Amino acid sequence: MTRTETAERPADQRDAAGPTERLLAHGLVPLLVVLLMASAAAGIGLGSFHVPLEAVGRVVAAHLGGDPVSGPDVRYDAIVWQIRLPRVLLGALVGAGLGMVGTVLQTLLRNPLADPFVLGTSYGAGVGAVSVTLGASALAGVYTLSAGAFVGALAATTVVFAVAQAHRGTGAARLLLAGVAVSFVGQAITNVLVLAGDDSGGQAARAVLFWLLGGLGGARWTSLTVVAVATCLAVPFFLLRARALDALLLGEQTAASLGLRPSRLRTELFVVTALLTGALVAVSGAIGFVGLMMPLFTRLLLRTSENARVLPVSALLCAVFLLWADLAARMVIAPAELPVGVVTALCGGPVFLWLLVRRGNAATTGLGGGGAL
Repeated sequence: MTRTETAERPADQRDAAGPTERLLAHGLVPLLVVLLMASAAAGIGLGSFHVPLEAVGRVVAAHLGGDPVSGPDVRYDAIVWQIRLPRVLLGALVGAGLGMVGTVLQTLLRNPLADPFVLGTSYGAGVGAVSVTLGASALAGVYTLSAGAFVGALAATTVVFAVAQAHRGTGAARLLLAGVAVSFVGQAITNVLVLAGDDSGGQAARAVLFWLLGGLGGARWTSLTVVAVATCLAVPFFLLRARALDALLLGEQTAASLGLRPSRLRTELFVVTALLTGALVAVSGAIGFVGLMMPLFTRLLLRTSENARVLPVSALLCAVFLLWADLAARMVIAPAELPVGVVTALCGGPVFLWLLVRRGNAATTGLGGGGAL
């Protein structure tokens, strides 16, 4: 059977899995849930200051039960409850969100190289963050950086969407090229603002650079609310549209024959992914690779493009990966830490090249046999 014939088959037939693949698909989710819990425990207990697992359990149980922390656990209280637990929860939420956004964008654009930042969101957020950091940062207190990043991210994605729609339609090539153009403009504006800012000692510039490379060090309980709400709302939203996403892989004409409105569906999904990405970038910075490689790896692992299976596995896999990447960022040069985006990039580059060499054209598995470009 030729590649074209395979791409034209219905999604349920094309992705029909054998016994091994079905067992893997059904058993992987609970396995990843257990792995996520173990990764969270490791993220809380390990670091430049080690906290025994038993102490972690007692501190968390005391706070959840409303009891005061007493005895030898008092010295672990601030580290566990105020610093590491919010950081681990934020890492899991950001990882899951990036995994879902990457999966949806790769399906919408039919391109395995699409990721949450291909639309220029990261540099749009950077412009907003730099503007408030080097400008009137005292006006909004501790929420200035996140607010500026969020506004910048949404502004960038709005520009990309407007440019892509200028000639009626949001074709994959137009979206990708618009995203690249906005990224370059955002990067240039960010560099100008940093270089022109009157910052004695360069502290603000270093803070902005660290933020642009991605990090979870600023995690606090107050910063979890927006991310948790956005991610938890996105999960059912994307899962309810999993079948529609599968239909888009077969082409707009096929999707329309199934009663869908491809243009409206693309617009709807694009807007939601932009909003979710803005919420994630506002609190974690520009963490690359996660949303690019993990959805692709999930498709290769499951040997299917069926989004009802790929979305939850990709979300869990991204959450686990980001927790371990953040733990590595904290321990490599402890007591200092690397931006987590540096760790993900160091992992992503070699893995991506290895997959290209080993799989060749199979790297486009589940994306209609090729990209849009």
